[in-house]
Amino acid sequence: MALAKTKEIGKMEVVGKFKAIQVRTDTVIKEDGKVISRNYHRHVIFPNISSDDLAKEHEDVQTLANSGIWTDQLKTDYAAFVESI
Repeated sequence: MALAKTKEIGKMEVVGKFKAIQVRTDTVIKEDGKVISRNYHRHVIFPNISSDDLAKEHEDVQTLANSGIWTDQLKTDYAAFVESI
């Protein structure tokens, strides 16, 4: 009986006016290659994430965040929105 636990990106979505990135991380436990458990964790990344914090994210998340979806104008607009609340 061999158990294996892995974490993988199950889903990434870009949503809303400020193009927040929703990330679902799946924790999968397999016994002899058969999935016996799957749990989900979700978190959201906003355009004001620091470069240090972004570097801690999965490579696929970093690639999406650095793909140009967060323009300088969008980052400025998001910062103004955060200041207004």
